[in-house]
Amino acid sequence: MSDSDFLDAHNARHVWHPMAHPREMEQSPPRIIARGEGVHVEDHRGHRVIDAVGGLWNVNLGYSSEPVKRAIAEQLETLPYASAFRGTTNAPLIELSETLTHWLEPEGMRRFAFTAGGSDSVEVSLRLARQYWKVVGQKDRTKFLAFRKGYHGTHFGAASVNGNDRFRRPYEPLLPGCFHVPFPWTYRNPFGESDPQRLATLCLNLLDEEIRFQGADTIAAFVFEPVLGAGGVFVPPEGFLRDVVALCRRHGILTIADEVITGFGRTGEWFGSRLMGVRPDLMCFAKAITSAYFPFGAVGIGERVEQAFMQADGSGGIYSGYTYSGHPVGCAAALAALAETRRLDLAPRAARVGAVLKAGLESLAASCPSIGEVRGTGLMLAMECVADRDTKAPVDAAFMTRLLDGTYEAGALIRTSGNVAILSPPLIIDEADAMRIVGALEAGFAKARAA
Repeated sequence: MSDSDFLDAHNARHVWHPMAHPREMEQSPPRIIARGEGVHVEDHRGHRVIDAVGGLWNVNLGYSSEPVKRAIAEQLETLPYASAFRGTTNAPLIELSETLTHWLEPEGMRRFAFTAGGSDSVEVSLRLARQYWKVVGQKDRTKFLAFRKGYHGTHFGAASVNGNDRFRRPYEPLLPGCFHVPFPWTYRNPFGESDPQRLATLCLNLLDEEIRFQGADTIAAFVFEPVLGAGGVFVPPEGFLRDVVALCRRHGILTIADEVITGFGRTGEWFGSRLMGVRPDLMCFAKAITSAYFPFGAVGIGERVEQAFMQADGSGGIYSGYTYSGHPVGCAAALAALAETRRLDLAPRAARVGAVLKAGLESLAASCPSIGEVRGTGLMLAMECVADRDTKAPVDAAFMTRLLDGTYEAGALIRTSGNVAILSPPLIIDEADAMRIVGALEAGFAKARAA
């Protein structure tokens, strides 16, 4: 039996894949990705495609960043592991924390806690928010607010602030005290409102009402993605998040920006918070911080939180962390990835190429009645797929499977979530790559509609 035959025979037999039903994976085994180069991946049978999802929103530098690979190899040779718990640290960790303070100086991030990924980072931020209020003597502030359709990870705390029932129902009861408010999405919303500013005002008023109903003095923090990602890629109306943060400040509520997807350039600005003109109290990072070459994450801590902990007695001790917090190999990977991200000036590139890709998708939508809406910013884009544009009825799962398969056969790997096709390619793609993705999608929609 050849290696490829062995892989086919055992694919999905002994693995429970994330975000999938194990029986479905056996019946329709996942694609086996064998190689990556530049912005392309290749399966075990030699079919080569543009990775239009950038791994999972995270391979911003593509698959051939030699500086990052070299940094990992050199750090493995020098020091493959060191604990960051009380009493020891390591040089890459110290250097990375200093580097991040410069990256995030406009947002006022003063300190950093390190993790092994995005869910970890959100979990730590929730714990720090609750501890902050105990430190300052307001122990009743334990609740969290978040947006419906938001996605913040799969740990119990992170899943509890998720705004999508798919990630909640199988694991309930979750963390008590988590409440959700509508996000202003003009294409579908409970108000039937198509004007973005009027809709933003309605949603802001509901948030204010929820705060007053819960009691502001019981709420620890509001958690938000500057641009909602895995829930379907939703960009807030102009000024909406500034108003949300200002409202929270008036009520004394901390704000936590989940920048796991939006951090380090994907939106066309270096950070989603910067794009939206807000300065949160805590910021969560992962994914692009190492361009996915090593599992790693971080939490940025603003001055308000930092000062409260620094001035506290024993209640300010940080008893939240992981074996792999501040892993020296991860820190070395992050330092190299951030240096490359800056050298290649990837945020402006994401804005420029993202505009080309979005225009291509809008042109495709004009001739394809199965696309109800194109949305997104930078290289963070989505298409809402509908069976009928007038009723906005979503297409079925079989349509999305055919779209996925047809696009892959035509040369691009995309991601689907429900009736939404999601695009988040590496930030190093160029305009020609963007149009190749559009061409592959055109073939994919043709196949999906032909059945």
